Amino acid sequence: MSSNTPSVDDIVRPMQSTSMGYYIVFAVASVLALIWFGLWSIQLQRGLAVTNLADWGSAGGVTWGLYIGAFIWWVGIAHGGIILSAAVRLFGMKRYLPVARLAELLTIGALSMAGFYIMIHLGRPDRMAWSVIQSYPVTVHQSPLVWDVTVITMYMVMTLTYLGLTIRYDLARIRDDLPDILEPVYKIATLGYTETEDEIIERIVWWLALGVIVMAPLLLHGGVIPWLFALLPSMPGWQGAVQGPQFLTIALTSAIAGVIILTLVLRRAYDWYHILTDDVVRGLTLWLGLFGLLFLWLQLQQVITGVYAAPLDQRAVAGAKVTAPAYQFAIGVVLIAMAYIFAQAVKPDVFSPVRSLAASLLILSGTLVEKVLFVFEGLEYPTFSMYYNSPGHYFPSPIEMASLVGTIALCTLFFLVVLKVIPVIELHAIEELRDEGHGSMEGDD
Repeated sequence: MSSNTPSVDDIVRPMQSTSMGYYIVFAVASVLALIWFGLWSIQLQRGLAVTNLADWGSAGGVTWGLYIGAFIWWVGIAHGGIILSAAVRLFGMKRYLPVARLAELLTIGALSMAGFYIMIHLGRPDRMAWSVIQSYPVTVHQSPLVWDVTVITMYMVMTLTYLGLTIRYDLARIRDDLPDILEPVYKIATLGYTETEDEIIERIVWWLALGVIVMAPLLLHGGVIPWLFALLPSMPGWQGAVQGPQFLTIALTSAIAGVIILTLVLRRAYDWYHILTDDVVRGLTLWLGLFGLLFLWLQLQQVITGVYAAPLDQRAVAGAKVTAPAYQFAIGVVLIAMAYIFAQAVKPDVFSPVRSLAASLLILSGTLVEKVLFVFEGLEYPTFSMYYNSPGHYFPSPIEMASLVGTIALCTLFFLVVLKVIPVIELHAIEELRDEGHGSMEGDD
């Protein structure tokens, strides 16, 4: 078989061999995660006073900051990831089938980090059990925040079901090439499997994908989460029907950027240039540009309606937003990335994997900064202030900033472990590429 022809050997390679680079990345991510756990233990001992968050009152400051901004960012990546995977299956986008499972795994990793941020921001993790789980039958009818936890949990269950169903096909056919030490796990995962179920599972997965596509704008990043902020009418920065579409575009933009980064890293690490081809990366980059353009357009709508002939409260928060260096940075890096994507669309020779990687990193950093700014500036400029003194200004503390590094490290560890347990590229994708006689694309990282 030609080395350019995708094969089972390609997708099981990460489970069969471990490079020095893998150990180095694992060690670095582990150290960063341990440092964060150490800093979090300080917060658990001393309380949220170690952050720059403040209580309501004359002390000034804001009650929500980077923790909630990063929570929204991770949730957006997760929701966008499952939407991408669902679209691939629902609309038969076979071109992107090699990255479908990567998007699903990104959803699981990102949702886990989002849930972790809920515990971090509660101050005391035991409050999750007493305030949410124990009181759930009552609070689900009364608390929009519990609705948020509910839809996130629902999406986690849907994604795990999605992954569990599709992976049975792979495990049943490549069992002999999988690590023997994990044989009990694979037996449980394929319990009762027969080839007659493949068609049934395909239909179930299609309906799950349809459910994801339908519910995304209604319940998740286009629905419940922006609505939670809009429920506080004294915060003009959180108002407006544009917030739902804005949140959804940020989710899709961030998720596609994340998938591009995973794609380029994995194809470089495991020589998957003939599977995760330049054509796939180029196409994902163009989709990144489309949703990035929508993100910028909706930002423009908010700025225009906020600074021109707007009510005084909206004008104050819009003016503070556009003059904030953090906002200028966020929009600036997205514009730089969009300039490259536009140039690539006009002149394909401009495309390069390295530039797509840089554009993805810029967009991820821009959307993160914009979400954090959205959270705390919405609190800094209320319509009515109960106190005469200045509300103060918020800047993330070292412990808060370390949480971001720590969660990225934990998500990296999640992917490193998954690489050793299941194939991160579907066998269906390999079969499709092989049937089409699809060879490797030119290009080098």
